[in-house]
Amino acid sequence: MLAGVPYSAIAQDEGADNAAMPATASAQAQPAPAPAPSANTIRTISVVGAERLEPTTILSYIRLRVGQEYTAAAADEALKDLGATELFASSSIRFDDGNVVVTVVENPVINRVVLEGNDRLDAEKILPEIRLAPRQIFTRSKVRADVARIIELYKRQGRFAATVEPQMVQLPQNRVDVVFEINEGPKSKVRQINIIGNEVFSDSELRSEMVTKQSRFFRFFSSNTSYDPDRLAFDQQKLRQFYLTEGYADFRVVSAVAELTPDQRDFIITYVVEEGERYSFGDVAVESQLRDFDSDSIQSGLAMREGDFYNAQTVEDTVEQLTELAGRFGYAFADVQPRFNRNPEDLTMDVTFILRQAPRVYVERVDVNGNTLTQDKVIRREFRLSEGDAFNSLGVQRTTARINSLGYFQENFEVNQVEGSAPDRIVLEANVEEQPTGELQFSAGFSSIEQFILAGSIRQRNFRGRGQTIGLSLNYSQFSRSAQVSFTEPYVFDRNISAGADIYRRDFNSFNFTNAERNTTFEQATTGGSLRVGVPLTEFMSLVASYTLNYDEVSLDENLFFSDVDGDGTTECDPLRAGRFLCDALGNRLSSILGVSVNYNSLNSSLRPTRGRRVSVSSEFAGLGGDVRYLRLRGQAQQFWNVANSGFIFSLSAEGGTIIPLQDRGGAGVDDILLTDRFFLGEPRFRGFDIRGVGPRILTQRYILDAQNNPVLDDDGNPTLITDRTQLRDDSIGGRNYYLGRAELEIPLGTGAREMGLRPSIFLDVGALWGVERPVLQDNPNGLPLVDADGLPLFLSVDTGEVTTDPLAEDGTTPNTRLIRSGSAIREVFLGDSPSPRVTAGIGVNWNSPFGPFRIDFAQTIRKVEGDDDKTFTFNVGTQF
Repeated sequence: MLAGVPYSAIAQDEGADNAAMPATASAQAQPAPAPAPSANTIRTISVVGAERLEPTTILSYIRLRVGQEYTAAAADEALKDLGATELFASSSIRFDDGNVVVTVVENPVINRVVLEGNDRLDAEKILPEIRLAPRQIFTRSKVRADVARIIELYKRQGRFAATVEPQMVQLPQNRVDVVFEINEGPKSKVRQINIIGNEVFSDSELRSEMVTKQSRFFRFFSSNTSYDPDRLAFDQQKLRQFYLTEGYADFRVVSAVAELTPDQRDFIITYVVEEGERYSFGDVAVESQLRDFDSDSIQSGLAMREGDFYNAQTVEDTVEQLTELAGRFGYAFADVQPRFNRNPEDLTMDVTFILRQAPRVYVERVDVNGNTLTQDKVIRREFRLSEGDAFNSLGVQRTTARINSLGYFQENFEVNQVEGSAPDRIVLEANVEEQPTGELQFSAGFSSIEQFILAGSIRQRNFRGRGQTIGLSLNYSQFSRSAQVSFTEPYVFDRNISAGADIYRRDFNSFNFTNAERNTTFEQATTGGSLRVGVPLTEFMSLVASYTLNYDEVSLDENLFFSDVDGDGTTECDPLRAGRFLCDALGNRLSSILGVSVNYNSLNSSLRPTRGRRVSVSSEFAGLGGDVRYLRLRGQAQQFWNVANSGFIFSLSAEGGTIIPLQDRGGAGVDDILLTDRFFLGEPRFRGFDIRGVGPRILTQRYILDAQNNPVLDDDGNPTLITDRTQLRDDSIGGRNYYLGRAELEIPLGTGAREMGLRPSIFLDVGALWGVERPVLQDNPNGLPLVDADGLPLFLSVDTGEVTTDPLAEDGTTPNTRLIRSGSAIREVFLGDSPSPRVTAGIGVNWNSPFGPFRIDFAQTIRKVEGDDDKTFTFNVGTQF
């Protein structure tokens, strides 16, 4: 108000002055009237064609306003503004006598996005990568961008010939379906790799060093024949690495060009290289700033020598070895730096390894983080370093391996090394991530050994977070059934002593072959349990003691193998039908077995080892009470090599055993080791032989009889035998001694085959089984006659068909038919009891198929002993659900 007072006073004074002025002057002071509107002035703006959008919304996108002067430039600017919204398929502006009419055609709304022809890429991988989606506004620019994006996705898959044709299906209410018609085309292969400028090494040698391979028919499993720009860059590094390991320190790749063939299907890659001169090692020295490290003694142990061709890989390996060596002596933060001095004049490379000063480090503390279920002590007891210990890199590596072997935590777990509160202090951290340790498994399968197999098990490997293992398993097949409950405590009373117990029931049906048909022979039911205790001897070696108590029930099918041997009306095991060795095994017996084994294991993996060694020596003494007495000795050894880190895994394994009787069961032809306690050898352990196809066996041949049950004689007057192997009864009787050796080379395949789980191999197996008491053999060409109560042979009358003791018919000349015990006209042959090596070779494939683990082997017998049963093809497959 105060501010308004002066302004009001001034206004009044001016009003008084104006009143005193003449009328003419007052008229001249009046403001000029507003000019009349021109013909280009905008009077109204209207919108035509709006459907979803309000006209006021459309007008807000442009800068034309009522009262402004309409110009062509302003109209063009308005059309650009409408186009920038991407809401309209087309737009126009018309000016008529002051009226502006904006006509628009709205872009349709997308109802759905459809992909057609995408077999190699799922829709779930394409749709998240494109911009178009249901209920969004359709624009051609988005379609073009999405087409380019889909083609780029296919290029990443190696399909550079892929094309995408967008289609639009008009729907009511201005809606559309967008259809992308995809022609994926073939996967673009590398048709040829050209190398220009190489003189020392041939094209084939250099191509072998590359990951990318030329497309050839024999590489149909490999995925490395497809073009990949990232792989092209990696191959350049592989070439440089190869030349540096061969001494060509000046090597360089001048250019690498990938050209698409005219048919847009394949690529031709051309490398231009400069090899340069080959260098040799000059002066090789070690400068150690670490205390207690003698440079001269370290230098004498280096792998390279002056005059050797320069090898960059050897230099890198030496740096790692020196770092590891320093770590063993407690220098956790040792810094090893190679210093190079190139001498182009004499083509030598001087290398000096500098071990920089670093403090000796001690473990300040050990931290365990992330364990929500597993108790701290379960993890800490696997550490090979404790608070206050001098740091040792080997201890850290071994700790990492032991925690990984528990299987409780994430894969590739590593113990982290963190700087402590002082330069000479270090903190070891175990940052773990728990993973499920309970296993519930049901499996079904088919094998050439057991035929149909059903199995189920439940196991907890970290029971209550204490590291204990508890499990229950059930198995059923045509020839075996079993149930087992087990418990293992790896640290009894928190001491480094393991203990475990098992309770089980196993039913097993043995079998032989008669006329190429498998027949059940004896049935063995074992009920028992075992206790075991293990103590470590060294980091990789342990001693395990066990005690086993088994109750065995061995029986035969009385209908097949029992008969009235003595003619007194009682049946018993007939040696002619079952064999004396099988009759001796019948009965119930108690076995009390004390076992000791020494185990060494340095394998890097228990599932699929690629390096390391496993050795086991065990002995079992049966006779601490019970009904059987023997000493069983066994030994096993395995060694794995990753051949030159090439993916080829070579392995050698050997095993053998002997069983020594400690009781005399008496009787000629009676072995002091029961049939059920002997060793057996064949499929699947010895590839190339049938089940129990190696070692001592009895072949039972039948004599050919005529209508009167008399033997048919050959031209020499000898009884005729059936010698066809498929028509004989084949009984494997096992042995006391065996050995088995294997050499196997696993062949790496391409990435695609590895992803399928295919692991082929070639192998050579050598083994033998022998050492039983020679059994009493039967040879009855006439068969054993049936007799009456007085022991007189019985005949069947050809006249009356009645049983009689008269060998002749009523006419006194025609013989009656002899009655003999069924199957008694036989001849037994003992074969295969020889330590002579049996040799087989072949190829096999492991496949983690969709049906489960699958193993198939083709083996050729190179050497065998008479009586052995060989077999070319074996397989085994199962599944889990």
